[in-house]
Amino acid sequence: MKVAYVLATPMASAFKLARMILPQLEAGTHGAEVVGIMFFDDNVYTVRSGDPVGERLARIAAERNILLMICDDCAMRRGLAEGEFHQCGSGEVVAKDCVPGVVAGCFPQLYGALAGNPPDQVITL
Repeated sequence: MKVAYVLATPMASAFKLARMILPQLEAGTHGAEVVGIMFFDDNVYTVRSGDPVGERLARIAAERNILLMICDDCAMRRGLAEGEFHQCGSGEVVAKDCVPGVVAGCFPQLYGALAGNPPDQVITL
């Protein structure tokens, strides 16, 4: 089964991702193929350059072709993306100061990025 995670609640990346999902991915025991992770609100900080969890996640994502996407609006508000707010959802906002492989976008970009390898389930945490 293929899954995509949407990290939308406070501390989703600090607890659920960092303490459950990522260690399981590293150990090969997660039980599902993760095809994408979308980060909202303060969860975007997990994938900033130098974050230990983000660095580990970037390595796994590169090995397994996992999409790592930060909400363009959330990331711009936190200094992790460049662009103008009117560009949100257009695909023109660019992630910055993030671990390798992270892209910025909104739902249109998420759907497009996952279209070639769609998840069977989307799980919001």
